Amino acid sequence: MTDTRPETPAPDYTALFAQALQESPTQDAPVLRPFPAQVSPASIPQGLVRVPDTAAPTALPVGHEVLAELRSQASMKIGEAAGADASMTEQDRRQRGQSIIRQVVSEWATKYAASGSDLTPQQERAVREAVFDELFRAGRLQPLLDDPNVENIIIYGDKVRVDYADRPTRTWDPIAKTDRDLINLINHLARMQGQGERALTPATPNLNLRLADGSRLAASAYVTPRPSIVIRRHRTRGQGLNDLVRWGTIDASLAHFLTAAVKGRKNIIVVGSQGVGKTSLLRVMAREIPSTERVGTLESEYELHLHEDPEGPEVVAYEGRESNGERGADGKLQGELTLSDLFPQLLRMSLRRVIVGEVRSKEVVPMLHAMNEGEGGSMATLHARSPQLSIERLATLCLEAGIGMTEALAYRLIAQAVDFVVYVRLVDETELVGPDGRPGRKHRFVSHVMEITGIGEGGRPSHQMVFAPREQDGRREPRAVPHGNISQSCLEDLVRAGLDRTVLQRPWGSWGAPLETVVPL
Repeated sequence: MTDTRPETPAPDYTALFAQALQESPTQDAPVLRPFPAQVSPASIPQGLVRVPDTAAPTALPVGHEVLAELRSQASMKIGEAAGADASMTEQDRRQRGQSIIRQVVSEWATKYAASGSDLTPQQERAVREAVFDELFRAGRLQPLLDDPNVENIIIYGDKVRVDYADRPTRTWDPIAKTDRDLINLINHLARMQGQGERALTPATPNLNLRLADGSRLAASAYVTPRPSIVIRRHRTRGQGLNDLVRWGTIDASLAHFLTAAVKGRKNIIVVGSQGVGKTSLLRVMAREIPSTERVGTLESEYELHLHEDPEGPEVVAYEGRESNGERGADGKLQGELTLSDLFPQLLRMSLRRVIVGEVRSKEVVPMLHAMNEGEGGSMATLHARSPQLSIERLATLCLEAGIGMTEALAYRLIAQAVDFVVYVRLVDETELVGPDGRPGRKHRFVSHVMEITGIGEGGRPSHQMVFAPREQDGRREPRAVPHGNISQSCLEDLVRAGLDRTVLQRPWGSWGAPLETVVPL
């Protein structure tokens, strides 16, 4: 929906920040692996997938109608217990709930056995867990959220698709019996997260929130034919650059360079398409910030979780807030706080760096001013299809900010603010098999590190590739390797921050083995 709210005068971000902040050989053609469109994971022929399948949850011996009745009985008893003890905390409520659920399910299992169908201990435990999930967790979503290999959960009404890190995408059983039940489940999750007034209603048909495990949920209803939900998982909380080296996202040479870039207070934009791992890379890079520094983070939903890292820097974490669906006399959505609304206050927090989880809108202008006017070392992520197009994307967002910025001024601001663009690439081959019968997999890796070197021809920012793919003497490396291009002043800053300049003289980097893809890159 087009935002028709009246523009408000833009804050003087430059003054605020000045005051407060002192990215082979030819093989046989691949074979496309067939995959049925609408099947449950249990019915997939195992010959099509050469990886262990642990996705299926423990089978329940009863239908969800029985679970709904057990949930209702347990919920009533839990409510009575909470009403009798006003001092009961949420943790107490959960513990009491477990005891009540055990009692309710045990009584039901005894009656169930009397009908001639005994439950095994595993089945009774599965029922207890399912009832607990319905009351205190994510219901039928919980087994998917508990699977460490699940990357995305995509729901459209009763159609459920699950993206895995280690196997092809699969369809799944419905999460809810009806669309109304699905909306109720999403609102139940919103209430459990305690994120203000966020709810999926006719007045607020779009909902964005973070789940307890750090996953990001986006939902729409009432403006779509059926409820549409996407849950994006974050599987790399607590990891560092060395973990990314082990997983093949970067090599040791690039890890060393990125560490120096962070400690050398270079402004960095992490770029790529959706789901490539931009936030994960930004998170592990931010963990290289010295613990003595005070850092501000700005996100629509907390995904970086730097404020929860006991070994990280001191973090002031700001999170946007959605509206309650009503508009005031000025046309502004009541209760809404956008990232651009929060930026002025963030810059008053005596910070040394600012990290923006994802730049999508008007917050691009204060972010660039923060990078330009402070000590440096600020970071953000951005959606763009190539490192070069990230410049155009930033310029477009500046022009769309509605503050009268010209194209020339946008380019100048970008050239002065950004030091490096790190481009992350995703190659998904999970639907392919090679001629040897081995299935493909997902490959996430940094392919380019681009330095912005100032104003170039036509007033646009000039740039050069510090790391990029290389093809030479019949050898091809699609991942980022040093190209020896870097400005002298920037190199001196990085050397002072601990960079071993010989790292930039390794033409093939530190990749220990070639990238094993089904289709040569």
